[in-house]
This record gives sequence, structure tokens and C-alpha cells, in this order.
Amino acid sequence: MLVVLLVAGGGLAFALTRPPGPPALTQRDVDASVRRGLEAYSEQQAAEPADATLAHRAIEPSLVVVSTRTTTSTGTEEGTGAGVVVNEAGTVLTADHVVAGAGSITVQFADGTSSPARVLTHQPEIDIATLVPTQLPDTVVPAVLGGGVQVGAPVFAVGHPLGLTDSLSAGVVSALERTVTVPDGRRLQHLIQFDAAVNPGNSGGPLLDRSGHVVGIVTGLANPTDQALFVGIGFAVPIATAGGAAGSPPH
Repeated sequence: MLVVLLVAGGGLAFALTRPPGPPALTQRDVDASVRRGLEAYSEQQAAEPADATLAHRAIEPSLVVVSTRTTTSTGTEEGTGAGVVVNEAGTVLTADHVVAGAGSITVQFADGTSSPARVLTHQPEIDIATLVPTQLPDTVVPAVLGGGVQVGAPVFAVGHPLGLTDSLSAGVVSALERTVTVPDGRRLQHLIQFDAAVNPGNSGGPLLDRSGHVVGIVTGLANPTDQALFVGIGFAVPIATAGGAAGSPPH
């Protein structure tokens, strides 16, 4: 009986002397905690590079400027397009119409190295060509070739529109399996339609996914006015087709 009384008495003494517990949470406390969490998340997101930034960093060392010069009965014509290095040998993948009929071709790599180039292969039926430069930069950085894309996926077009070198534009995949007729009457099939802005100088450049992997090669744009200015519809050859033409299967 004594033990019971002692234990009970000790319990009562602890109850009377223990410190008070934490105050009960109020709705204001909960709201403040949620607000602090959201602010911290926003700050973290703001500090992280955008998808477009990461994609551009990935492709920049592999991007090239493709310049052409052709002498005709009316004088000399010059053109500019884009291309991308696809293997360690420095092979450049571009659009066939960028280099078709050119008297001379020059490629300029990301490090500034400029070199004459010749056409290795060309497939006008898919508007894809590959170029072999005479001189390579000290470091050759091939692009990573991606896989297929889905409608709605974010994509980035990188090239040299209107002579503005190394320009990136952002959009989404608008449709797949498009067929378009080009000025010489050829029909290009199985194209990716996208809404990232492209203009003359983008042709032959890479279309990227958010990881900076090449998912297509820009081939042209649609404009109901027949002017070579972008109105919201661009087309690219899927890399499964273009990469196969270059002997570089996507991975």
C-alpha cells in the first residue's frame, strides 16, 4: 500500500511541477509556415537555370555556321544556314537546301575555327545533307542525338536567323507527321511541326528537347504570304530520319 501511495504521490508531484507544453498551433501559424515554404521554393526555382538555358549550354559547343557562295550569271550569291556536329570526326549535319548547288561551303565552329567543307552525302527527298570540314577545331564536341517527341513537348530552335548567330527560340511541338511541299515541288514527309520562331539562317540548325538533345533538324517554315518570314509554323526533320542519314543513330 505504501508503494502505491508513493508512486501516486510522485506522479502528482510531477504533474504539478512539469513545465508547460508548447502552445497550440493556430491557423495563423499554419498559414505563415506554408507561406515561408512557398517563398523558399520560389527562391530555389528562381536560382536554378531555365530549361532553355540548359539546352543552349548543351548544344552551343556543337553548333556551326554554314556559309555558302555561288557564282551565277547575275553575280555572286551568298547564303547562311546552321548545322550541328554529330560525331567525333567532325561531320556536320545540316539541311540539304542550305548547301545544294553551292560553289563553295565554309563552316565556322563554336570556338571560331573556320574551314572549307565539302558535301559528303545529300538526300534532297528528306532535305538532309552532311558536310566534311577540311580543318577541325582542337576539341570536337558532338551533339547528343535524342529520340522522338510528343505534341505539346517543349522544344528549342537554335541557329543564325537573319545573320544573328547563335540565337535560341522556344516553343512546343505543335503536330507530328506533317507533309509540306517546298518551292521546287518536292514533298517532305513525316516532319515535326513546332511554333518556336525560325527565320532564314535557322535552316539546318538543331531542334532541341529540354535536355539539349537534338530531336530534329530545322528544314523550313510556313508562310501564307510566300515571304521567308516566320508566322508561327516551323518544320523539322525528325532526328531518327536525319541522324540515320548521317550514319549516327539516335541514343
